[in-house]
Amino acid sequence: MLKIAGLVVLVLVAVILIIPAFRPDTFRVQRAATMKAPPEKIAANLSDFHAWTAWSPWERMDPAMKRTYAGAPKGQGATYTWESSKVGQGGMTMTDVTASRVALDLDFVKPFEAHNKVEFNLAPRKEAAGSSTEVIWSMTGPVPYFFRLLHLFMDMDSMVGKDFEAGLANLKAVVEK
Repeated sequence: MLKIAGLVVLVLVAVILIIPAFRPDTFRVQRAATMKAPPEKIAANLSDFHAWTAWSPWERMDPAMKRTYAGAPKGQGATYTWESSKVGQGGMTMTDVTASRVALDLDFVKPFEAHNKVEFNLAPRKEAAGSSTEVIWSMTGPVPYFFRLLHLFMDMDSMVGKDFEAGLANLKAVVEK
């Protein structure tokens, strides 16, 4: 009986270790919101890291966060690094900024190393009630084997999707003032 139980445990462990090898090696998290503001106004808030304190959900998690700004004051080439006991350590660099798109590289140092791509795509909409802009916030990145194993129990969408939703709601409040 003990041999059978041991064999069952061994098979379960093997299955748990094999399944991640067949899971996707990249992830994508995406959320969208419609805002009653022109794309240029929204892009201005996205392309200036100093403005992120007004809408970013992570900024609100730790007001005592240590922030450093470098490079261009805003737009392409602007950089922002942070260090916090609540939200970790990392940095972002603006790589492309237009009225319809803001893209950046997002690099985490702590609590784990990760290198992701973030995009905000802004699409103007004409509606009966006036003009608005659809903002699509997405993040993509690699998923190393260890994290594919963790994703069996939780995934990136469930971990940061609600933060994206909160950030878009905060951004909407800022740009619709």
